[in-house]
Amino acid sequence: MEYLIVCTVALLASGLTFFSGFGLGTILMPVLALFFPVTIAIAATAIVHFANNLFKLALVGRSANRDVLIRFGVPAVVAALIGAWLLSYASVLPVITKYQFWGKAHEVTVIKLIIGIIIVVFSCLELIPRIANMAIDKKYMPWGGLLSGFFGGLSGNQGALRSMFLIKAGLDKEEFISTGVVTAVMVDIARLLVYGIGIVTVQFQVVSDMKWLILAATVSAFAGAFLGRELLKKITLRTVQAVVGVMLILLGVALSIGLV
Repeated sequence: MEYLIVCTVALLASGLTFFSGFGLGTILMPVLALFFPVTIAIAATAIVHFANNLFKLALVGRSANRDVLIRFGVPAVVAALIGAWLLSYASVLPVITKYQFWGKAHEVTVIKLIIGIIIVVFSCLELIPRIANMAIDKKYMPWGGLLSGFFGGLSGNQGALRSMFLIKAGLDKEEFISTGVVTAVMVDIARLLVYGIGIVTVQFQVVSDMKWLILAATVSAFAGAFLGRELLKKITLRTVQAVVGVMLILLGVALSIGLV
């Protein structure tokens, strides 16, 4: 069942990234968290996200703006290392509280609380048009890189902040998409380095057991990216985006209070 759900979500989410505010990691990570520990879900999502971004890089990555990559991408990488380290640190903190609900034991942990809140906040950012369409002056681009990279390293939620800052960078459509993809790859490399040293090594067996699921999700994401570019460019899915956003908010709340 987890193969069917995860692969379907990976395919649809990857296609949506070409014309919707939500990114692959934003949607896929909470779904993986339904089946695996949060830290493992984030690490597995990072692998799928990285592989998918490499595929997108081959499709649309030729027009990246070097100046923007230096001013925005480099700070993002530095901050991603910090965010990923913080995730590794939070994953070993003790349980905050335990409780019984419907005859089952539930735990509220620091990592679940942090990630749950981040999911809710970023989902709200994507759903509110005034905020989702907000553009921040390009003079603040290095700060935008730091913010986007930090949350990318901590939870994988980076697309909303990245768009807010890059939209004012004076890029044409191709440069905007390409620069965003290259920046995402840079952040993915940084956080995977930290995850590999921390989370993946601590729970190596769990990650090893997931290798076929990760591979299946990656292939599904490739298919979604191809379909998103070739077939779905003219489709507007605001209703779908709203439904996905509400579901993510509910899942984020459930995660933060230990129900998931």
